[in-house]
Amino acid sequence: MRAIDELTEVDDPAWPELQAALAGSPVPARVLPADRAEGRRCLLQLQVTARSVLGALVLNTGGLVLDHGWVRVFGGGPAADGGLPSLGRVNRFPAAFDPAWHPATGLVVGHDAVGGVFTLNGYDPAAAGRPGVPGQMTYFAPDTLEWEALDMGHSAWVSWLLSSGPEALYAGLRWPGWRAEAAELALSQGITVYPFLWSEEAQADPSATTRRAVPMREVLGIAAEFAGRLGPGDPGFLGAV
Repeated sequence: MRAIDELTEVDDPAWPELQAALAGSPVPARVLPADRAEGRRCLLQLQVTARSVLGALVLNTGGLVLDHGWVRVFGGGPAADGGLPSLGRVNRFPAAFDPAWHPATGLVVGHDAVGGVFTLNGYDPAAAGRPGVPGQMTYFAPDTLEWEALDMGHSAWVSWLLSSGPEALYAGLRWPGWRAEAAELALSQGITVYPFLWSEEAQADPSATTRRAVPMREVLGIAAEFAGRLGPGDPGFLGAV
């Protein structure tokens, strides 16, 4: 086990490079203010250093709001005053550091506005019903209700989000006016779409769907319910919001 100072006091922190990437990104990016104490708590439980992009995010930000609010990347909180919950809260970290604890099905690191979930695979993704290998990013897709391997690690995923990633991932899924709808959401909200995104009707013409803003937990709950009922099965833990 490494003490918190060993994790934070490093010679080559990732934060300056990440700041430059955010400033130069073609994707609209908002950096939320961090809660230093919560960031340190998350970092200690994760046992990653500030050299990593994951460590830089939890220590220096309250999360990232990308692409007009369509994608949210979790950091060090807090959720107060309209912010995002911390990575620790989303993943139900123990209140006090527990060296034996780890996220059994992977670490939820981001959500999108329509119920997509970005997770970093744990030690045994196959046992959790997830594709890919340990340390690889996966995505629970709301238009298929299945987990998909993204073939990249966490730092590459953040770089991908700050480049052309969202545009490629959501091609054919978003509707005219999605930017304005996403921008109007509170960070505790997502968008329900009817007919559902996994339906033939929605995939044929997303602009013909009916949409409304609801609590994010409701968006995730609907996706999980239908994945268990109609899809490949229970998707497992999608994050506590």
